[in-house]
Amino acid sequence: MPEGGTLLSIDYGKRTTGLAIGHRLTASARPLEPIRYRQHSGLMGALDAVIRQWQPDCIVVGLPLAGDGSETAMSREVRRFVVRLAETAPGCDICLHDERMSSEQAARGFAERRSQGRARRRDAARLDSMAAAVILESWMREHGNG
Repeated sequence: MPEGGTLLSIDYGKRTTGLAIGHRLTASARPLEPIRYRQHSGLMGALDAVIRQWQPDCIVVGLPLAGDGSETAMSREVRRFVVRLAETAPGCDICLHDERMSSEQAARGFAERRSQGRARRRDAARLDSMAAAVILESWMREHGNG
């Protein structure tokens, strides 16, 4: 992947999917508006629009493993999602990244910002996307960025 490429992170959920955009050059990520959906066709259509808008070089998808690192029902569902995602984003690298603790870390960060007056209650609706940003920054640290 080219140095300085745009990255998209996805925190897949059954009704809400968090998104974050990042850049290898800055090694930082910022949450985007999450996608709320009822059917997978709605999710895939919305993701197609996001991918066309941001044109990422790589998509990092959080993989929800069990505490001991083993597969879960949700991690198997995420793997099936990634197969569909590859059809939506041909030619784009897609990487899975262990997301254990990302939701908790995002919630702690939100609570801290809220206590400092830097976040509002309505911002909690973006927790899934905050988790996607945590996943992406973790992936970049692990791969030599940040």
